[in-house]
Amino acid sequence: MHYRTYFFFERSDELVSSASAVDMNAREIREQLLPRLQSNDDYIGLIDAGDNVLQLMCDSDGERFWVEIPLDAAKASYGCHVNRDELEELIDSLPGVFDQATLPQLKYRPW
Repeated sequence: MHYRTYFFFERSDELVSSASAVDMNAREIREQLLPRLQSNDDYIGLIDAGDNVLQLMCDSDGERFWVEIPLDAAKASYGCHVNRDELEELIDSLPGVFDQATLPQLKYRPW
């Protein structure tokens, strides 16, 4: 499965905007991007074929991560915290479409 991918990594000051997202498969995301997710401002965004977004953000300690499907119109998201192993497992098993049915571990949270 391929996803349009955007990201920001503070340490290297590397930014790829959502408008310039690059095509990557799950293995490339896991091997090339996940190890660089290390500081609070780092994030990775994945866009599926239906233009749904899954965001991955580093929590304060670099070993805990926030995963979410943002719902801008509802001012909410479906999300959860995961550790690094869980994040890698999630990437390896990404569905073709991101929603609460295909990612049931994500819980509804208003902003």
